[in-house]
Amino acid sequence: MKSNFLRNLSFGLLGLLILVLMAATCVEKVWGTSFVVRHVYGSVWFAACWAVVAVAGVSWLLRCRVQHRWRVFLLHAALVIILLGALVTHVWGVQGSVHLRQGEAAEAFTTTDGRTVSLPFSLMLEEFRVEYYAGTSAPSDFVSRIVLDGEHRAEVSMNHIASYGSYRFYQSRYDADGQGSTLSVACDPWGIGITYTGYGLLLVSCLLFVADRRGTFRRLLNHPSLRAAGVAALLLSASSVQAEEGLPRTLPRGTADAFGRLYVYYNDRVCPLQTLAKDFTVKLCGKPTYRGLTAEQVLTGWFFYYDDWKTVPCIRVKGAGVQRLLGIGGGYASLQDFFGPDGYKLDADVLSGMATADAKGVSEANEKFSLVSAVATGALWRIFPCPLADDSLRLSWYSLADRLPKGLPREQEALMRSGMNYVAEQVARKDYVRVEELVEKIRRYQRREGGALLPTDLRFAAERWYNRLNDSLPLAVAFVVLGLLSFVYCVRCLLLRRRVAGWVERGLSVLMGAGLLWVLGLMVLRGVVSGHLPMSNGHETMQLLALCAAVLTLVFRRRLPLALPFGFLVCGLALMVSMLGERNPQVGPLMPVLASPLLCVHVAVIMLAYSLLAFLMLNGVAALVLQASRRDCTAQVERLHTVGRLLLYPAVFLLAAGIFVGAVWANVSWGRYWGWDPKEVWALVTLLVYALALHPASLPCFRRPLFFHAYVAGAFCCVLITYFGVNFLLGGMHSYA
Repeated sequence: MKSNFLRNLSFGLLGLLILVLMAATCVEKVWGTSFVVRHVYGSVWFAACWAVVAVAGVSWLLRCRVQHRWRVFLLHAALVIILLGALVTHVWGVQGSVHLRQGEAAEAFTTTDGRTVSLPFSLMLEEFRVEYYAGTSAPSDFVSRIVLDGEHRAEVSMNHIASYGSYRFYQSRYDADGQGSTLSVACDPWGIGITYTGYGLLLVSCLLFVADRRGTFRRLLNHPSLRAAGVAALLLSASSVQAEEGLPRTLPRGTADAFGRLYVYYNDRVCPLQTLAKDFTVKLCGKPTYRGLTAEQVLTGWFFYYDDWKTVPCIRVKGAGVQRLLGIGGGYASLQDFFGPDGYKLDADVLSGMATADAKGVSEANEKFSLVSAVATGALWRIFPCPLADDSLRLSWYSLADRLPKGLPREQEALMRSGMNYVAEQVARKDYVRVEELVEKIRRYQRREGGALLPTDLRFAAERWYNRLNDSLPLAVAFVVLGLLSFVYCVRCLLLRRRVAGWVERGLSVLMGAGLLWVLGLMVLRGVVSGHLPMSNGHETMQLLALCAAVLTLVFRRRLPLALPFGFLVCGLALMVSMLGERNPQVGPLMPVLASPLLCVHVAVIMLAYSLLAFLMLNGVAALVLQASRRDCTAQVERLHTVGRLLLYPAVFLLAAGIFVGAVWANVSWGRYWGWDPKEVWALVTLLVYALALHPASLPCFRRPLFFHAYVAGAFCCVLITYFGVNFLLGGMHSYA
């Protein structure tokens, strides 16, 4: 009776905490972060609940004599040590901030709850500087040089901590005039060490658990039912769309492509004009081409043939309300449709009294109108670089609409003021050979003035190839269709107890391998273009998820019966989501706080865990479909139960590792390893929800295959909320929708 009480107390209270965490993120959206921090995360009752869970859990483990299975006991002991470290940090740790002006000393800092705490030493800001990516005005780092106790010098920057005694300093903000800096201050001499010990112990125990030859994971891996696998598939074809007649005037494709080889300052970096053209066309028309015209032809068409293009219905307008205001019958408007007898139709007065959805549509339409105006007037064509006299590592970039700096050499000033006008004259004469010569002259000027501050030839060429190839939507659709068809076929084979034809499995494997190479090639090109591993936003992480799913599919295809259908579905859906909203996501400079190798490890491990959890969900769905067929499928459902349990262990372990790597990164960057951000909370919820299924000995319901399959299929909702729900609904620091 007592042992059952301990089990019910530990698991019941843990389930209650999971519900509290779920509810807290919703309350935070309504009442604000300070409310939930004060009444939930920072409350005594919340800490007491975790303490009771830890004590009851350890007591239950001892009652079950788990200490004799030392690998399992070590894993749970690591979790208790992590909770202990969190408690020590909560009770004795101090966090705050200090504002410094250059040359002035401070001897106290302000805590997060508004108290003033004295420092046992003096702190002075000697210098603050912003470092930039070469040739741009995009910050690459923020650096504060400080003097501690009058003699010890140190530098604080993003992802670089300055430590002195038990105090640590992190770069937080800086003053607009560049003469002051705000540093985060943390004093936690014991909590971090205890927590990091728990992290390390958890990693070691997970590895030992997986490596244990007599452990549950290895027994599942060598289960007789996993000795064979089989899958089937169909091939998919696509049709091409021909260009329509009645196109507006534009430059020949080769001449327009010559403009695409110019350098332009866009999105806080230097890139090919082709990138600007593609982004412009996607935002304007909803896709990277228009009626067979390339993006460069669309961009130059609006610049050189404005009168022709302003009557063309090529501006995509969303929302019935906006379409009614513009007086159009479909989803595309011309620039002329934005004006009526009373002037501009979508001015500020129109927004008052409109529904939120319609107001958003009006705002997007206004943005597209402004974008067209910026292209047509030349304001977006920032193609003329000038080195800064006071900074040899930066360039100023000017457009046709900008005021030029004084004192320029006459020839340079003439080119910048009149160069594009002369190009326009040759366009009017249809002397396209001369146009291309003039464009090449501008490019030579760019290379002469920009020099080593321009992207390398390799980087420039990689971006042009990336712009041509980066449209994963056809591949995504093909993979989803293949996944669905092969899933249906594979389930049918299981029902009929047939083996899948070998040629079909080999064909699917080849297609999956080709898709893997395609996604890998895109990621490599994007990495070369951006200068960092492509793992910093939603588009990049979804492509990484697709890559991880493809790798896992090819690794497990012979052992897991439904690996190939699952792989196609996960890859296809991930690629499809990566292209949502904008089919040409912009490549931009990496934010300074993201310039850490821990980011790459954190994102890669998390995406690998999500891939396994997606496989686990689809495996559960397949088992439920087999059961619903009303045939005798007990053996197949049992086999899928074995597969599910096998996938669950590495998925949960990788998710835990990813979360704790992220915690270390947060500690290095912001001075705290856990901040109860909605993304962090839901990642913890996901981990705890799936971890419950790892305890069939304590929770007998997970021994029943159908309950296990239904549970893991439903639990995937936590993954969806963690990734998409937080990004699009809950917000927070980790939101990158």
